[in-house]
Amino acid sequence: MSLKTFKGGVHPKDGKDLSKSKPIKELLPTGELVFPMSQHIGAPAVPIVAKGDTVLKGQKIAEAGGFVSAPIYSSVSGTVKAIEPRRVAVGDMVNSIVIESDGNFTEVEYQETEDVTALSREEIINKIKEAGVVGMGGAGFPTHVKLSPKEPDKIDYIIANCAECEPYLTSDYRRMVEEPEKLVEGMRIILQLFPNAKGLFGIEDNKPDCIEKISALVASEDRMEVVPLMTKYPQGGERQLIYATTGRSINAKMLPADAGCIVDNVETMVAVYNAVKWGKPLTNRIFTVTGDAVCEPRNFYISVGTSYQQLLDAAGGLIAPAQKMISGGPMMGFALFDLNVPTTKTTSALLCMTEDEVSKYETTACINCGRCVEACPEQLVPCKLAQFSNHGQKDQFEKWYGLECVECGSCSFVCPARRPVAQAVKNMKKDILADKRKKK
Repeated sequence: MSLKTFKGGVHPKDGKDLSKSKPIKELLPTGELVFPMSQHIGAPAVPIVAKGDTVLKGQKIAEAGGFVSAPIYSSVSGTVKAIEPRRVAVGDMVNSIVIESDGNFTEVEYQETEDVTALSREEIINKIKEAGVVGMGGAGFPTHVKLSPKEPDKIDYIIANCAECEPYLTSDYRRMVEEPEKLVEGMRIILQLFPNAKGLFGIEDNKPDCIEKISALVASEDRMEVVPLMTKYPQGGERQLIYATTGRSINAKMLPADAGCIVDNVETMVAVYNAVKWGKPLTNRIFTVTGDAVCEPRNFYISVGTSYQQLLDAAGGLIAPAQKMISGGPMMGFALFDLNVPTTKTTSALLCMTEDEVSKYETTACINCGRCVEACPEQLVPCKLAQFSNHGQKDQFEKWYGLECVECGSCSFVCPARRPVAQAVKNMKKDILADKRKKK
């Protein structure tokens, strides 16, 4: 069996053995939950409840603030304690709805669809939109927008991102092992929207059990296929996944739809299934708590809005002081300064490490070894781009295709001089894009 992949990439420590063998455990939160109004790309949601209101689990508490936006639903029953700015994981203060859970989890009644195949395209899109489904791999792009390209007949591939290439994370793995049927049904629903498309499940070969399970489920499906992928980071990057599974390429000025592709990750497809079949809004997700500082690493079925601290406590707390705590994985996640911040639709993991390995090394001069060039999945010259960034040379940065960087961090990972190459490139890219927005 040949394995598909892309040029470049790296092989960081896997770390998945800490949590991959433990079944998903449901975690029922206590106390207050915080629901930021910006849990997605686009306009923030607008609160439709007031302080003192009683709410049920699955009740809409905020409506979409525009076309590129998504409604938000309560994941618990309880009382609205406040509507005020609250600190979120990235450090910003974001307007949020605070709900004090009553511990009963009294739920609204959902409307099941008995025959999903009888639904029109518009009805399916509306159910996904109304359920507040967004990209749950981190980007948070409203899914109803992604599934509404200008020319749906030109979409050739729906790609399920089952790679989970980020080290330590195992939430998608556990979902595929325990509930692969929901993933396949989510794909089936999305394929209803695109009559000319084929569904591809891109799975890295370090998950042979997932490949076997999903292959068996789609064996009789003419429009679905499992594509085994080489285990390599960032195999799950959107551009890399599209190239590996279809051979098609996109750049920073293109959307996947421009190449006839739509990509959704595992949790998003499951959320689509829950929304269309069962009428359930997005209120829960699978979340990995792991790292060598965690007492009992595992995956939890969490209520969105639960604090990181509650999740760490549910995993037994720390067995040793954590020098580094990260939201997400070690390659593309970001450091946390406080665990008393809420999880959202797009947060997938808490990683606690006993050592901050990056801070142990002293940065030295670039030795022009070219390792960052070999590792870059976009075939850029990261060391040169970092140099332009450090000297404020925006024109040169763009001339050398700096805006094509996917911010995967592979360049920093392989740099023998321990230079923060990816951070420098990311900062310059951010500044240039900000300048472009101001000129519009």
